[in-house]
Amino acid sequence: MGKEDKDVRADETQTSPWADDGIDVDAERLRSWYETVVGEAPTREETIGLLGGRSKGNDQDGLGVVARYKRVMQILSIVRTYDIFHGLTPTSFRHMLEELGPTFVKAGQILSMRSEILPESFCRELAKLRTDVEPMTREVVLETLRGEYDTPIEKIFDAIDDIPLGSASVAQVHKARLVTGETVAIKLQRPNVRAIMAQDIGIMRSIARHASRIVGDTQVLDIQSVVEELWQSFREETDFLVEARALNEFRHNNEDCAFVTCPKPYPGLCTEHVVVMDYIEGISISRTHELTEKGYELSEIGEKLVDNYTRQMLDDGFFHADPHPGNILISGGQIVYIDLGIMGRLSSHDRKALRDMVIAVGEYDIPRLKDGLLRFVDMSDLSDLDHASLLADLDLVMQDFGTANLAELDLARFLNALLTLARRHGLVMPGSVTMLARSLVTLEGTVDDLLSDKSIIEVIGNHLRAEISVLDMAKSEAEQYARETRLATHSVLNAASQASLAMNMLTRGQLHVNMDIPGSDDPISDFSHAFDRLTMGIVIAGLFIGSSVIYYAGMKPLMFGIPIVGFVGFFVALILGVRLVVDILREDKRKR
Repeated sequence: MGKEDKDVRADETQTSPWADDGIDVDAERLRSWYETVVGEAPTREETIGLLGGRSKGNDQDGLGVVARYKRVMQILSIVRTYDIFHGLTPTSFRHMLEELGPTFVKAGQILSMRSEILPESFCRELAKLRTDVEPMTREVVLETLRGEYDTPIEKIFDAIDDIPLGSASVAQVHKARLVTGETVAIKLQRPNVRAIMAQDIGIMRSIARHASRIVGDTQVLDIQSVVEELWQSFREETDFLVEARALNEFRHNNEDCAFVTCPKPYPGLCTEHVVVMDYIEGISISRTHELTEKGYELSEIGEKLVDNYTRQMLDDGFFHADPHPGNILISGGQIVYIDLGIMGRLSSHDRKALRDMVIAVGEYDIPRLKDGLLRFVDMSDLSDLDHASLLADLDLVMQDFGTANLAELDLARFLNALLTLARRHGLVMPGSVTMLARSLVTLEGTVDDLLSDKSIIEVIGNHLRAEISVLDMAKSEAEQYARETRLATHSVLNAASQASLAMNMLTRGQLHVNMDIPGSDDPISDFSHAFDRLTMGIVIAGLFIGSSVIYYAGMKPLMFGIPIVGFVGFFVALILGVRLVVDILREDKRKR
C-alpha cells in the first residue's frame, strides 16, 4: 500500500490533540457571567448539564465546570477581537467561526445552506469554511481505534496508512487494509470532538435562553430553535452509524443505476465513532482536464449527475445535501459519492409540491407556482397571507427568470429570490426545503464546467418529462382536482357557517356592519348623497315625461300654446336639472 504504510502493531504513545490551551481563568469573572446567564453560581462539585441542568461530579461528556469556564472565556476573547457589536462582514464572520473551533465551523457550514436564516452574501462566504485541519498523529489514531473495538485491532486491520486521505474538524480518513485482504477507507472521529461540541452547544443554549428573555417576542429569529436544530445536526453527523445506514440506503436506491454508486460499508466494523467502507480510487469531478484525457465526455457526466440528483430528490426523497466536487469522484465509468455525512429527506407530499413548482416554472404558470410554494407551509401561517401581493411578487420573479432560456437560467439567484420572497411574506419553509435549495446551488456550481449549453433546471425538466407517463399525468390531475375540491368544499362549508352566524346575530339585533371605502371619510353620508341625486334625477325625468304627455294631450288652459300644467312641469324640471348639474360640477371641482 505504499512506503507510508505501517503495521498496526508498531509501538505508539497517545498524545491528545485537545491539550490545555493555557488560558488563565478569572474565577470571579466566570462566576459573574454564570450568575448573569443561568441565575445562580455553581458549586465546585457541580457541572453544567447539556440541557441546562446540573449533575454532581463529571457530566456525561467528561468535561468539568472549569473546562467549560475556560471555553467560555476563550469564546468571549475571540468574539471581542472581532467586535461583533459594531457589525460583522461575511468574511470576518467566517474567520471568527474558524477561530472559535470545530463546533462553530460545522455550525457555519450548516448555516451556509440556510438562506432563510442568513443573508445570501453570508451564506456564500460560509460555504468557503475550511475543513482541512491539523491531522491526528498515528498514535492517537491507533489508540482511538483500540477504544472502539473489543477485538484487538491487529486482528482486524493488517496495515493503516500514516498519511490521512483527509483531515477535517470532526473526522479523519485513512486508507487501510483488512486482514482478509480488502482495501478500505477508515473514517475516524476525533477524540472528544462530540464532547467539545456538546460543551459549546450547552454554552449556546444558556446564551440563547438568556437572549430570548431579553428580546422577548420581538426577535425575528427563534434563537433557541436554531441552537436545537444545530445540536440535532451535530448529533446525526457525529453518530457514524447514521452515515453507515445512509451508505446502505443510498446504494439500495441506486442499485439499478449503472452509473451512480457509493462505497459499501462494513457494518460489523462500523461504530458510533468509526465508519469502515470500501476504498474507491478515482478522479475528482473538478479535474476536468484529467477526465478529458481519460476519455470521459464532460457533458455526459454533468447530465447524468443532475439526472440522478433529480431522482434522489423527486423520486427517492433521500438526497446528498452537500454535492460539492470534493465529495464526488469518477471511477470506472461511475459517479461515486464518497461522503454521505450530510443527507436530506423529502416526504412524498414535499416531492409532489416540488414537481409542481418545477413544471410551473417551465410553463410560466404563476398560480401553480404559488400553490406549490404554499403546500410547503403550515396552513396556520396562511390566515393573514395577502394572496394578491404574493401573486404580484411571484409575477415579478417570473418576469426576471421565467422568460429566460432554460440554458441561461441562474438557478441560484432564482431559488434565493423565491426563499427571500417567502420570508418577506412571513412564510416559514421547512429546513429540508431550504437545505435542498442550497444543495441545488452547490450542484449548479459543481456542474458549471461540465454543462456548457444547458442548465440543471433544463436537465431536471427533461427528467420529469421522461418519467411522467399518461397514467401519471392523469393521476396527478386527479390528485390536484381532489385537493382543489377539498379546499373548495371546506370554503363553502365555512362560508355557510359564517352566514348562519350572521343571520342569528341579525335576528337578535346584534349585527353591526363596519364599512371602509378607500377615498371616503364618511361612506354612509356619501351613499346617502348619491341616493339623493338618483332620486332627484328620477323626479326630473318624471316631470319631463309627464309634461310631455300633457302637451300632446292639448289640455287647457294654454300659455304660449302650451298647457299651463305642462309648462309648469317643464319649468320645474329645468330648474331642478340645472341645480343638479351645478351641484355635480361643484362636487367634482372640490374633489380635484
